[in-house]
Amino acid sequence: MAIHYNLAKVYAISDDDKDFVLQIINLFVDEVPGDIKEMREGIKEKDYAKAYSFAHKTKPTLDLLGMDSAKEEILQIEQWTRDKGKKKEIKEVYKSLKERVDAALDEVKKDFNL
Repeated sequence: MAIHYNLAKVYAISDDDKDFVLQIINLFVDEVPGDIKEMREGIKEKDYAKAYSFAHKTKPTLDLLGMDSAKEEILQIEQWTRDKGKKKEIKEVYKSLKERVDAALDEVKKDFNL
């Protein structure tokens, strides 16, 4: 049972198309971990454009998967990039985001036998 993600939006826009749902799941599993890592490097290096780019790229997938808390953290990271790093607790925001994504990844892989 999905605790860390929710496929309601995916099923709603896909008209219950199982192949489309699997495409979204595979996109999440294949791309988001690397994007999260790149985002971390952008934050660490204070490369605001890089951090923003990967945060912005990841946001729609988290939204589709009903990961509202993770999406809110992405929005905070995007704001941090626009403010050019004025928020000191951004590393904590990132850490929480990564934990949420990792938990959802583990759960998705188990639920879909990936």
